[in-house]
Amino acid sequence: MNGQVKEEETTYASLWGKLEKKVMRMTGQLQDKVPHTTKNGIYDSTRIDWWTSGFWPGMLWMMYDMTKQPQYKELAWEWDVRLEQALIGDSNFHHDVGFQFLPTAVIKYKLTGDPDARRRGLLAATLLAGRYNPVGRFIRAWNQVKPTSWNHGNEGWSIIDSTMNLSLLFWASEESGDPRFAHIAREQANTVVEHFIRPDGSVRHICRFDPLTGEYMESLGGQGFGPESAWSRGAAWALHGMANTYRYTGDIRYLDAAKRVAHYFVASLEEDSIPLWDFRAERNDLKHPDHDGTASSPTVSEPRDTSAASCAASGLLEIADLVPQAESALYRSSALRIIDSLTNRYAEWDDPDYEGILKEATGHLPAGQNINVSLIYGDYYYVESAAKLMGWKNRIF
Repeated sequence: MNGQVKEEETTYASLWGKLEKKVMRMTGQLQDKVPHTTKNGIYDSTRIDWWTSGFWPGMLWMMYDMTKQPQYKELAWEWDVRLEQALIGDSNFHHDVGFQFLPTAVIKYKLTGDPDARRRGLLAATLLAGRYNPVGRFIRAWNQVKPTSWNHGNEGWSIIDSTMNLSLLFWASEESGDPRFAHIAREQANTVVEHFIRPDGSVRHICRFDPLTGEYMESLGGQGFGPESAWSRGAAWALHGMANTYRYTGDIRYLDAAKRVAHYFVASLEEDSIPLWDFRAERNDLKHPDHDGTASSPTVSEPRDTSAASCAASGLLEIADLVPQAESALYRSSALRIIDSLTNRYAEWDDPDYEGILKEATGHLPAGQNINVSLIYGDYYYVESAAKLMGWKNRIF
C-alpha cells in the first residue's frame, strides 16, 4: 500500500503544482471576499455567517499545512475571529457551523495550538449540540420558518448535509473529554443510517420528524428533484460523512453505510465519471440534427455537479484508507477516475481572470440558483482530494 501511495504522489505532483499556482493566484483575486459562487468566472462575496464561509479559509489552512508558506497562515488567521464576531452579533448560524468552524477555528488550533481557536471550536460544537432533538434523535436543520400549508414548520427537519458536521462534535468530545458531544453525533449518524440512506444506497435530502414525538413523517425533495429522488451532492455528503464517522468511532455500521452509498454513487456516474445533479432527475433529452437533417442520438441536458464529484472523490479516498487492503483499490480507483475527469475536463487552468477552479457545479437547481458555475466547496474538496493524494495527514472534516 505504501508503494502505491508513493506512486500516486509522483503521478499527482503535477496536479498539485498547478493547484498551488491556482490558489496563490486566487489569494490575490479574492482579497477579503467571502466567496460562494461565480458569475462570469468571478467569485461573489456573501455574508460571513453564510454556510459556505469556511471553505476558502479551509483551503488556505490546507495549503499552509502542505507548503508551510507563511502567507497562507497570515491570510487564514482572522477568519475564526470574524466568525465569532458574527456569532455574537446579528447572525443566522444554524446546523452548518461544522462547515464554518472546522476549516477555520479547529484546523487553526490543530496547526498552531492557538487557545482562542480551540475555544471558538468548542463554542461552535456546543451550538450544534444544542440543536439536538432527543426524542427524534436528530439534529434540527435551519432556523424557524413560518409554517405554510405544505411545510408544517421546520422544527422537525433534519438534512443529510449535517453528516459532514458531525466531525465537529466528535472533535469536541475528544478535545474536551465530554462524551455528550459524541453521544449526539452518534445518534444523528444512527438516524442517517435508519432514515436517510435507502437500502440501495441512494440518499434522501430532508427527513421530517414530529418534533414532539420523534416519529418519522416523510422525506422532502429539498435541493433534489423530488422526495424519492437521489440528489448527488447529498450522496456525497453521506458517503464522506459516514466515512468520517467510522474514523472517529470504529463502528462498522457507519463504514458499511459509507460503502453502500459509495457503490450507488459510482454506479450512477455518467460516462465521464461525473454525476448529474440528481441521479433520478427526469432527463430532458434533446435530439440534435445531424448534417443530413436526421435526428442523432439524444444528448443529456440535465446539468452535472462537479461539487458533488469532488466531495465524493475525497470521501472515496477516505473509505479506501479505512477498509481492509483487499478492498481499498475499488474505492481508490473510483476516486482517481473522478479526479482525473475533473482535472482534464472541468478545471480551469488557462484563463488568468477566472477565479474558480472547477466549472459546471450545480448549487440549487429546483430554485434556479447557481447552475453551471464554480462553487467554493467544490473547489475546496478538489484541493482536499489532491492533498490526500500527496500524502496530507491532517484532516479538517
